[in-house]
Amino acid sequence: MNSIDKLFLENKAWASERRKDDPSYFKRLSTIQTPEFLWIGCSDSRVPANEITGTDPGEIFVHRNIANLVVHTDLNLLSVLAYAVNHLKVKHVIVCGHYGCGGVKAALTQHNYGVINKWLRSIKDVKRLHLTEIEHLPTEMEQLNRLVELNVEEQVINLAKTSIIQSAWKNAYAPTLHGWVYNLEDGLLHKIHEIKPHQLADHLYCYDNL
Repeated sequence: MNSIDKLFLENKAWASERRKDDPSYFKRLSTIQTPEFLWIGCSDSRVPANEITGTDPGEIFVHRNIANLVVHTDLNLLSVLAYAVNHLKVKHVIVCGHYGCGGVKAALTQHNYGVINKWLRSIKDVKRLHLTEIEHLPTEMEQLNRLVELNVEEQVINLAKTSIIQSAWKNAYAPTLHGWVYNLEDGLLHKIHEIKPHQLADHLYCYDNL
């Protein structure tokens, strides 16, 4: 059996198990989507949003990219954000990075990764902003993991700068923005940063035109 066939076989087993536990599960799931959370995470296959939070399909709206970036020219992310905030009315937007992130590690080097370099530029900007702190850390792993944390914090701030979030804060006082980091070694999430709607005034000057 090849790997693709195995995926279909596992899908049938999973669907059968779901129907066995709850015969109306798929019918109910197909008719409603009311997630409370938008998850902006890394594309890393070891960090699945539903599994590490113990939530079911339909509970978290998910967008993933390399190193969980919030880039103001990324129409994919902005479209997801706008839909989640304006239509799904999510109460929380979570940016979740993870320690040992390969994208962040690549940004710490001077290697040429081709087209990926354009994406890594945003992380390199975070590194430049915090260069003194990062370079004072004694080991490469400590530098990497601190940059992971700083990158998450910067991406939460980038979220707060979007007109999508700022308009939501002005009109509906939601959502709250969260920055988390997932530890691959123990499976635990760590809180890094948070911006609540009442902190609007602190970020109003950043209002963009998107």
